Amino acid sequence: MNYTKINNLLGWVCAVVATVVYVMTVERTVSWWDCGEFIASAYKLQIVHQPGAPLFLMLQNLFSNLAMGDTMRIAFWMNIGSAVSSGLTILFLFWTVTALAKKVLVTGGEEVSQANLIQIMGAGLVGALAYAFTDTFWFSAVESEVYAMSSLCTAVVFWAILKWEQQADQPGGDKWLIFIAYVMGLSIGVHLLNLLAIPAIALVIYFRRTSKATSKGALTALMLGVVVLALILWGIIQFSVKFAAYFDLFFVNTLGFGFGSGVTFFLLLLVGALVFGIWYSIKKVKPLLNIALLCTAFVLFGYSSFTMIMVRAKANPTLNNSDPENAFTFLSYLNREQYGDEPLMKGKFFDAQPISSKETGNVYRKDGDKYVVAKKKVGYEYDRETLFPRIYSGDRPGHVQYYRDYLNLGENEQPTFGDNIKFFFGYQIGHMYGRYFLWNFAGRQNDQQGNGTFTEGNWISGIKQPIDQMHVGGQKALPTSVITDPSYNKLFFLPLIIGLIGAFWHFGRRQRDAGIVGLLFFFTGLAIVLYLNQTPLQPRERDYAYAGSFYAFSIWIGLGVVAIADFLRKKLDPKMASYIATAVCVLGGPVILIAQNWDDHDRSEKYLARDMARNYLESCAPNAILFTYGDNDTYPLWYVQEVEGFRTDVRVVNLSLLSSDWYMKQMMQKVNDADALPLNIDPDKIKDGVRDVIYYQDAGIPGYVNVKDLLTIMLSDDPEYKAQLQNGEMVNYLPTKKMLLPVDKQAVLANKVVPKEWNDAIADTLTWNYNKNIVSRAELSMLAVLANNNWKRPVYFTVTVPDDNFMGLDRYLVSEGFALRLMPVEMGVKEGEGRGLVDPDAIYNNIMTKFKWGNIANASYIDPDSYRYISLYVGSIYGDAISRLQAQGRMDEVKKLAVDAYTNMPKRVYGMPETLSYWTVIDALYKTGEKQKADEIVSRNVKFIKENVAYYQAIAETKPDLETRNVQYAFYALSRYRDIMAKEVNNPLTKEVDGLINQMSQQYHIQQ
Repeated sequence: MNYTKINNLLGWVCAVVATVVYVMTVERTVSWWDCGEFIASAYKLQIVHQPGAPLFLMLQNLFSNLAMGDTMRIAFWMNIGSAVSSGLTILFLFWTVTALAKKVLVTGGEEVSQANLIQIMGAGLVGALAYAFTDTFWFSAVESEVYAMSSLCTAVVFWAILKWEQQADQPGGDKWLIFIAYVMGLSIGVHLLNLLAIPAIALVIYFRRTSKATSKGALTALMLGVVVLALILWGIIQFSVKFAAYFDLFFVNTLGFGFGSGVTFFLLLLVGALVFGIWYSIKKVKPLLNIALLCTAFVLFGYSSFTMIMVRAKANPTLNNSDPENAFTFLSYLNREQYGDEPLMKGKFFDAQPISSKETGNVYRKDGDKYVVAKKKVGYEYDRETLFPRIYSGDRPGHVQYYRDYLNLGENEQPTFGDNIKFFFGYQIGHMYGRYFLWNFAGRQNDQQGNGTFTEGNWISGIKQPIDQMHVGGQKALPTSVITDPSYNKLFFLPLIIGLIGAFWHFGRRQRDAGIVGLLFFFTGLAIVLYLNQTPLQPRERDYAYAGSFYAFSIWIGLGVVAIADFLRKKLDPKMASYIATAVCVLGGPVILIAQNWDDHDRSEKYLARDMARNYLESCAPNAILFTYGDNDTYPLWYVQEVEGFRTDVRVVNLSLLSSDWYMKQMMQKVNDADALPLNIDPDKIKDGVRDVIYYQDAGIPGYVNVKDLLTIMLSDDPEYKAQLQNGEMVNYLPTKKMLLPVDKQAVLANKVVPKEWNDAIADTLTWNYNKNIVSRAELSMLAVLANNNWKRPVYFTVTVPDDNFMGLDRYLVSEGFALRLMPVEMGVKEGEGRGLVDPDAIYNNIMTKFKWGNIANASYIDPDSYRYISLYVGSIYGDAISRLQAQGRMDEVKKLAVDAYTNMPKRVYGMPETLSYWTVIDALYKTGEKQKADEIVSRNVKFIKENVAYYQAIAETKPDLETRNVQYAFYALSRYRDIMAKEVNNPLTKEVDGLINQMSQQYHIQQ
């Protein structure tokens, strides 16, 4: 069998092995974060969040057809789409590694010896399968997200440039460059990460085409690669659309043509220019111009997948993020204007104050048959600015204190440029890249999100002394919960060492190729760090952004086989050296990676994202309005409604999006079985640039004011109801924060808004103090719902909505499970005391007949996005109902709930807050005769507390003590247990709890 056949066969073997592993471990339904949005949008070809992923959605739509009409299997088959993309990525990685290894080992036209063949194929196997089982790549391979397909695009273009390099002198060899350009264009419709391979590709072309390579020439080629990258990122992706938009502006506003006429003319002009240029390059025999224009044309051809966005936006689907149906909204969509810009070259310090502002451009909107200026873009100048700003986000909650703590700055101490650089190297490179890199190739402490403590989300090696002890401390007292954690992955630096050996050998034997791989490694790693300029307190870990960098390093892991074989050949037979090197690297790469990572990447038993979405919806009465807030209480709900057709009568309203004009307008339309929100607001009064924000200005109005009157004032165009700004502009304002809503008791009774036993508590009027200084479209919409609904439709908030989004209505919100229902009742809760009302009958009925718990009691692995809810389940959902029913003496129902919690919750502790949240369930189990179950929970929790407190103390011997919060949770939990078990005099657990309390009181000086 010749080299090519073996190379192809083993490449496909690696791809099949990886794909089989991914299919075995793939999530069977929807996952957290963006997956629900992507699956729902791919199924019906809808519009996802900016800047879109149209090609990904269309390809995933093809995979959805494999469900054969079974909507419960659509998410699974789209997840399989990611598994297949990932398996193909491994295929092209294998061929890339073998191509690079062969270039070193086989020169000229000589035959491949058996020893070299073993080394080359061993390198491909080790490099490809090592990457296949790395933490970050495996995570993306088993869910319907863009990163698996994006990795495939990167793998294809890097492999293709090596194919071009082999065939560059053959007739038609440049077809590979055109192929690369086309894949680049297509990849834009998946994710932009693939474009970062361009500088490395530029160097391959330079080294292949030049007769004599020089440092100056290589640097020039690199700079040209960066220029091409910039031209695609800004020239093609943004400015082509920007030119089209301004052509449309001219054709519509000046020439009087219809919308889209200017875009059409621009596209014809662009196509004509490219056709003419290609014809000219052929006629004048200008090959360089010809290939450049052909590549540009094919990039644009691939980029044309984005026409799907505008076509589908015109159809106004249910999910139509940003409504990019015209040239200017499409431009805003591509530019991610919804998310704002991060400063790169110059910007402010986090404590800087604005000193001036200036207009930087216009924002246009469609209005009638013209484009009009909706508002001005404004830029600010600050009193303290710096080059290369890294500590700038002082306007975001918690960031100022984080910066000060991280940089050891005093309360009023001003940061310096040195602090700026310290944060860049320590946090942005060290914490947000280096930590992720070492997760994949050294080892991982756990899968908890790391924000700087020594117990959460750090890299470790498994070499306790001295390395892990020096890095995170506490190694002499590792608790059982750490040692048995599936995400406690010990790689002992083995993949890292093999990769470093491979990299050093590669630079020593073939510096040019090593430099190209190094460039890919840099541009898909540290260059992203520079560009993203990430702020602290990210909502989740961001390792997925650097998968391309880990891909490049895996090439060197593969080449580590050749490096070790090269060393062993000095003392052993070449063939034996090749076998030994391959075997050693297989064990130190793919084998240890799959062995350590399997248990925490096996999502085949996970269903909680879907079940939580159903629980949110099942907490609502029919035809409800449900206000949500974040990704994980919105996207899974979109999935179950749009794909599975579950509870489509509930109107899901995301408060984070509701501040946008396009989203508020969409809420005025019926979708599925859910009616429009009862807003009764003219869309022209809230269009872009009109009432974007309404500010509070105290008008000195005595007493409380009817919400309807406040809406009249805020929505009026009468100057009498407006305030004048310093520049003379007249704007609407909120004249008071004291609000009231008269209650139609007959409507409340007719619509069964409150439990029957609460009918006597129905209030005549709701009164509250508005809790913000502005009214965005979100608050305007909620106030309009209050004013116009008249209790016809139930109004809910998910329990995960932050309290400051309730507008001050907290005391009228009643828990019915995973949603809080607005009820017009006076139950003795005073304003400012927060929400505390519970309908125990509703929760009991929901728990016993509707709620599902995603198999968390039996799943061998639960991810942190799932187990972080356990405290909510036990403490609030079960706990609130149990405490209320217990107060009413309904002990049979209390027992059923407590046993249900015992049955459906995990039999291990994932975090210290859980130990406190269990106290109501434990108390109920003891009081209802379920002593064995109660003892089991107490014993488990006490063991967790005892071992982890000892762990914290061991860490504190060599590191700062950052576990105060967990220690407080532990002490409060033990105190609760002591009170509950006061009558359990003969229970040995009682003595153990007392002993722990006394011990912690002395160690931490806590007063009992």
